[in-house]
Amino acid sequence: MIDYSQIPSPCFVLDEAALRSNLELLNEVQQQAGVSIILAFKGFAMWSAFPLVRRYLSGATASSLHEAQLCVEEMHCKAHTYAPVYLPQEFDALMGFSSHITFNSLSQFHFFYKKIKNYHEPISCGIRVNPEYSEVETELYNPCADGSRLGEVVENFKGVLPEGIEGLHFHALCESDSYALEKTLHAFEERFAPFLNQVKWVNFGGGHLITREGYDAGHLIKILQHFKSKYKVEIILEPGSAIAWDTGVLVATVLDIIENKGIKTAMLDISFTAHLPDTLEMPYRPTIVGASEPVKDKPSYRLGGISCLAGDYLSEYSFEKPLQIGDKIIFKDMMHYTMVKTTTFNGVKHPAIAIWKEDNILKVVREFTYQDFKTRLS
Repeated sequence: MIDYSQIPSPCFVLDEAALRSNLELLNEVQQQAGVSIILAFKGFAMWSAFPLVRRYLSGATASSLHEAQLCVEEMHCKAHTYAPVYLPQEFDALMGFSSHITFNSLSQFHFFYKKIKNYHEPISCGIRVNPEYSEVETELYNPCADGSRLGEVVENFKGVLPEGIEGLHFHALCESDSYALEKTLHAFEERFAPFLNQVKWVNFGGGHLITREGYDAGHLIKILQHFKSKYKVEIILEPGSAIAWDTGVLVATVLDIIENKGIKTAMLDISFTAHLPDTLEMPYRPTIVGASEPVKDKPSYRLGGISCLAGDYLSEYSFEKPLQIGDKIIFKDMMHYTMVKTTTFNGVKHPAIAIWKEDNILKVVREFTYQDFKTRLS
């Protein structure tokens, strides 16, 4: 149990025991289904925790040169690399950090394939495909929407899988369950089954929220076993959220309380636009320890951010007792995606990063300074 009295503010705090529990479940699925589960850096890139992650997962997926380099340096393996488009001036370096490179389009594959074919080490090439089916309701996160720029639709292949492509990759889920995967696989097979006897591997992408309470891991294992037996291919899953789901918090502190026109705002030492951007970009409302949705006659407050953006706030939460300056506000489930999307907008202080170790010792991994802000745009 994290002792919040020991936590500096503001601070992201990873619960090491919770991370291990998630990794143990993922490894159980990996072993029983005979598949590879790899870490998606776009969801969790806190590399101070990678020594633990490496003990359970098979590798990592990168979507940029920097992520691929991080994979080699901190995951101690080459990356499964995919990007919507590759920068020509970076591609030689990218090959050195990659065991697999998946292309978003046939044109990108043809443009770069000669380089890969002549490279001094083998690199397995894949192509991202669009199964044209997704249950993702938020358009911002739906990669299979009409006209999507992500992946090739089946008619673009004209019935032929180009020589040199060893794998197919699809990504159509977002914090989804195994039943959504089952329906997505049906759509994928309807369109791409003729190619499955020509490839060595299929990457099922991310969005598999295996570690969420109530997820039917047994059903997932059966799906994976059946697909692997049917097509005799290696299966790769690359969840982002599932690795760090519910494994840590963001600790903030009330600095001031403002009241205008009957609306009270508790001003915090964090910024929602800089530190929790998903709360403003999409309909995501974080859970706060000791708080609830607004309840009549309970003390209720907007939560205000520290930046100058007018909309840097969350709408009202209710608390059991009135907030006071100096009170800590604990935002739950802040390890996945939130941390990797933070910015230094307005020069606001970036939260520290810490690990609550399994022996109940706090390890502060990183505290940010003026130089972090200054050098970013120098």
